[in-house]
Amino acid sequence: MSCYESLAGFYDRLTADVDYSRFADWYEQAFTADAGEFRLLLDLCCGTGSLSLEMSKRGYELIAVDASEQMLMEAREKCSALPVPPLFLLQDAAELDLYGTVDAAFCSLEGINYLPPEKLDELFRRLHLFIRPGGLFLFDLRAPDYLASLDGETFVDEDDEVFCLWRADFDPEMPALVYGMDLFAREGRLWRRSREEHIEYAHDPAVLSAQLTERGFTDFTVTERENRLFLSCRRGLG
Repeated sequence: MSCYESLAGFYDRLTADVDYSRFADWYEQAFTADAGEFRLLLDLCCGTGSLSLEMSKRGYELIAVDASEQMLMEAREKCSALPVPPLFLLQDAAELDLYGTVDAAFCSLEGINYLPPEKLDELFRRLHLFIRPGGLFLFDLRAPDYLASLDGETFVDEDDEVFCLWRADFDPEMPALVYGMDLFAREGRLWRRSREEHIEYAHDPAVLSAQLTERGFTDFTVTERENRLFLSCRRGLG
């Protein structure tokens, strides 16, 4: 089973409750507090591009990266009417390869949780390469305890055209939360069923901090809001 293929076309409908403006506000507050110049931004694991769209509307230039071709197709369509649409790149996060540096990078809606531990060090190395000295890296994730608390839970999202059933199992050996998902999409009088598997890895913020520090990031901070951890750090000047 693959991730974000069948779901891509329905992702925005099933996540209509996400307030992207609040994420954008947090990024802009960090930029204001820093008092540096933030014009060119990287949206890492951009998904269907909702935050790329929001930040573009606020006057920023965007490079947006995702490993799912289907999600990028949705993102390109969503942002096509912008005067200066983001540059969308089909890349795995751990294979990030930009043409130059950005002023800041952000990764929203626990995109970092989707990366296995063995990919994180390479990602942080590449972010240090492509974020300008003094630039910011901002991201959020689900804490390990929160992911473990979802073990055995079942979730349902639906509207008139799609029915999505999620089953969550926490594997302490990985450690990660594995979602088995069944998606039923209406096609006339019939429903088409597809299946996907999603894995969110349980990353310890202290371990992430140590890895980022080793790769040359500083000023690491963590705040918690609504069962989500918001983390920020600065690319060192060296």
